[in-house]
Amino acid sequence: MARAPSSWTPSLAMVLLVVAAAAVVASSEAARVPAAVGNWTGEELRGAAARRGGRRSRRRAFENGLGRTPQMGWNSWNHFGCGINENLIKQTADALVNTGLAKLGYEYVNIDDCWAESDRDHQGSFVANRQTFPSGIKALADYVHAKGLKLGIYSDAGTRTCSQKMPGSLDHEEQDVKTFSSWGIDYLKYDNCNDAGRSVMERYTKMSNAMKTYGKGIFFSLCEWGRQNPATWAGGMGNSWRTTDDIADNWGSMTSRADQNDRWASYAGPGGWNDPDMLEVGNGGMSEAEYRSHFSIWALAKAPLLIGCDVRAMSQQTMGILSNSEVIAVNQDSQGAQGKKVQSSNGLEVWAGPLSNNRKAVVLWNRQGYQATITAQWSSIGLASSTAVTARDLWAHSSFSAQGQLSASVPPHDCKMYVLTPN
Repeated sequence: MARAPSSWTPSLAMVLLVVAAAAVVASSEAARVPAAVGNWTGEELRGAAARRGGRRSRRRAFENGLGRTPQMGWNSWNHFGCGINENLIKQTADALVNTGLAKLGYEYVNIDDCWAESDRDHQGSFVANRQTFPSGIKALADYVHAKGLKLGIYSDAGTRTCSQKMPGSLDHEEQDVKTFSSWGIDYLKYDNCNDAGRSVMERYTKMSNAMKTYGKGIFFSLCEWGRQNPATWAGGMGNSWRTTDDIADNWGSMTSRADQNDRWASYAGPGGWNDPDMLEVGNGGMSEAEYRSHFSIWALAKAPLLIGCDVRAMSQQTMGILSNSEVIAVNQDSQGAQGKKVQSSNGLEVWAGPLSNNRKAVVLWNRQGYQATITAQWSSIGLASSTAVTARDLWAHSSFSAQGQLSASVPPHDCKMYVLTPN
């Protein structure tokens, strides 16, 4: 610790010590995470407001005008892994348009790991894999743009990507962002493997600074896996940040990702979003009911809606889930408030959050293996007990009146989702 100058008086030193102690307490308080279950208490709302204020100041440093609502699109990894090529990407862009998904907002076509040659060229630049992407990435971007869509790409804040098949961007940040910009890239997913023993903050700050200078039109998605609580600091670095490890196509993985992401609800908002990983809907490891729950909770939680299945060969059930425009509208609501778990009893849960125009979004989620009635109390979702509402069932596409509470019988692992509009 540095010694105090001899000109300081004891009283002044005491004042400074008190101020410093208060700052430590304030920092500790700000780092606390709101409870995942229960009503929005006065303390919680005050904490959320304080964090929102802090988030605004952080975003002034990164503000790029992107991500005013959560990103929507498709990513290659969940279904294809490294088995990708330029024809697959073109066909996927075609399918997004031909199915009508593009018109619903699914605009990003994101290439994940394994798109590049194993080594950089003699100038130190990325080279697209000559076997799988022979036309190069710029030509592919031109094709995707001609469809009215946007192209995303992948790199890593390390020496190699997670597949070990291509270089990472560590110590090549500015060069790589310049390359991506010259190709017309619209989105960067930035992973966290092979970190060379260097800190998360150092590695992601370097790429964020490069993006601010050379990639202002590129959506920046930090894939740090939630290891260092990125919700608390990534708002100044990018447009979304992973709050969890990778998702898998099964019920246990999906539900755990939802719970892990829920604790950071108050940190999300227009320009920066919590990311519990991509959608598994349509990949075959869960039932239709489980996928409906998956999509509903991701929409309510203002998570990115990045399709992870093969959109060229979707079932009608998969298409029906991914194309539900009323559920998508909750995710894309202009208020940008992440919904959260507000009631929980033995696997019978209520998730809810505010929407624009004084409305509320509500999900009754049955995580048990049997049919059960779930009741959402108005006090849990921020409505006065006397409030009468029109309840819109977003999966049945029907409306009814309710007052004081909302009950429904929900099948196992399924959900009901509503928008409540006060009368």
